[in-house]
Parts: sequence; C-alpha cells; structure tokens
Amino acid sequence: MKTGRTNRNKFKKKAPETPAETPAPETGYVNPIQWFPGHMAKARRLLAENLFKVDLVVELLDARAILSSENPEIDRLLGSKPRLAVANKADLADPAVTSAFVKAYGARGVTLLPADSRDGSGVKAVRAAIMELMSDKLERRRERGMQSYTVKTMVVGIPNVGKSTFINRMCGRSAAVTGDRPGVTRGEQWLRVDDSIALLDTPGLLWPKFDERRVGLCLAATGAIKDDILDRTEIASFLLLYILDNYPGTLREKYGLDEDALLRAGDAAGDGSGNGADAENGAILSRLGTVGYPALEQTALKRGCLRKGGVADIERACALVLDDFRGGRLGRISLDRVNAESVAPETVPANGGSSND
Repeated sequence: MKTGRTNRNKFKKKAPETPAETPAPETGYVNPIQWFPGHMAKARRLLAENLFKVDLVVELLDARAILSSENPEIDRLLGSKPRLAVANKADLADPAVTSAFVKAYGARGVTLLPADSRDGSGVKAVRAAIMELMSDKLERRRERGMQSYTVKTMVVGIPNVGKSTFINRMCGRSAAVTGDRPGVTRGEQWLRVDDSIALLDTPGLLWPKFDERRVGLCLAATGAIKDDILDRTEIASFLLLYILDNYPGTLREKYGLDEDALLRAGDAAGDGSGNGADAENGAILSRLGTVGYPALEQTALKRGCLRKGGVADIERACALVLDDFRGGRLGRISLDRVNAESVAPETVPANGGSSND
C-alpha cells in the first residue's frame, strides 16, 4: 500500500538567520512564533484600563496546558492585584498532573482550583475562595460600618479557555456570550453573581510572541489559537509524539498504532528519543519528523483516511487527531508537567509550603 508523502524537512532545525534566532538551549529549536492580531492589542488595553475598577482577578488556565496557558502579559499588568487561578476544563486533563500543579502553586502562595465549567464541578469552591481572599478587606469595611459590599472581580485568560462558560456557571444563568472558537468575547461585560460578587468578562488575551515553539503547539492543540497560525501537520504530529512518550498504550488502543516500532525508529535515527524526560525538557520537538509524523501517517492508514490510490490523507488525519484530543476521546491528557523553575517560588518555606486547596 502506498503511503502519503509530506516534506519532512519542515521538522528539521533551520540554521539561525540572525543572533535573535539562536536556538534556545532547553529546546534546541528555533523559529519562535510572532503574531499579535489587532483585537489582541485592544484586549490588552481593555484589561489595563479596567484594572482599577476591580478588587480581584480570576485567571482561567487550561488544565490540559497549565504552564502554556499562563499569560506573561497578565503577570506584568496585574502587579500586586489579588489573584485566584482556576484550572478550567479539568475533566479533560490528567488528574494526577492537575493535583501536582495545585500543590506547586500552593507552595508559591497562589491558590489554584480545578474546575469544569460545563458541569459546574469546582465552581462553588471558586466563589468561596474569592470571598476568602477578600475577607480582610470586607472585615475592615464592616468595622467602618459598611455592612454590604460587592466584590468586583475581573475574569481573564487566553482565548477559548472557557471564560464565558465559567461566568455563566457562576451566575447560574446564560449571562455571558459563549462560543467554541477563539475571540468570541470582544466587549466589556459586567455580570452579577449575587449581592456579594460581580464579574467582569474580558476578551481572551494572548501575548505577542511565543518564545518557545512548544508553547504555541500546546495552545494550538487545545484550540486557544486558530489552527491556521501553525501547520496542522506539525500540531497533530506533536500531539501524537507527546502521547506516545507520556501515555503509552493510548494510541495503540485508539488508532491501532505500533507504538514500540515508532519509538524504536526514533531511537535508530539517533534523535536522542526517550520517554518522559525529553517531553519535559523540550527535546520532543527534534523528533517530530522521525516519530511524530510517521505516527500521523500511520494513523491515516489505520483509520481509513485515504486519498485516491490508497495514499494517506494527512489533512483528514490531522482533523481526526485534533478533534479526538479536544473532545476528550483520547482520554484525560495533560500537555504540561510541573516545572520547578516556572512554578516553584524563589524561596520555599522551611516546611516546603502548603497547598491552598
């Protein structure tokens, strides 16, 4: 049977054209993703302009890619503003990985709460955490004779992380505009949960440049950025390779892939392949051509994604893999792992810190 052919050279490292494109030492991969649509710049301005109106910020992260969905722009803009982090879509993520992130965030003094806005799991805990974070301020107001106060809370996050669905669940009604694609929410929306809390919905915000291409691939895989920003073949190949490394047996069961043969082929190619650790340190990107793409090609053949003459239809296979991942049909998968340098505090308490859950 013939197999589909795609130019695998696209996965090879390119020679740096300028000093700015020198490969990052942790990935050995160049070509960071630079982009910033006009509506993103507008969203950033809107967030900055409304910060003075709110008491607290709830940042929604995608539980499947917690580190990748952390927005450095939000860190810069918020400063010392009280913050609560919510790992949304936790029903689609690996629960053990989510739990590790909850503990790691707690160690640096940040409350991270898992939630599933679609069925409401964990949403009540978010309301309780908001009131707990504001308890000192509310107590001071009561001491001054001000018995009632509405905590004004801004909800921020990357596109398609589920902010509007989260707000609707908090409010107990369809109050915010929702959609299944990035960029649905555009304007300012104030919505009241009850007499104690009001929420400000904001447009999804991304940052101008992904310094690590892996971050862009994670966000593309989860649907935070449109598929046409990156090559869909690269996104699907990355996803299959990551699953091979971290969730053995998944692709054998779902698509009938010969996982052992695929990984052996990568070893034989001398790409430094190996399970687990490579996925964490970024070396996974150097194996897209030797393991990831062959896995995608094999998926096309096994699942009948064929063109005339029995040639693998790679585009159809890409759509199949991405739809299955985003719909949870590949199981509960997390694309990020706890990274001590990115998550842990600079100074950890003597007792190792504690979780805020």
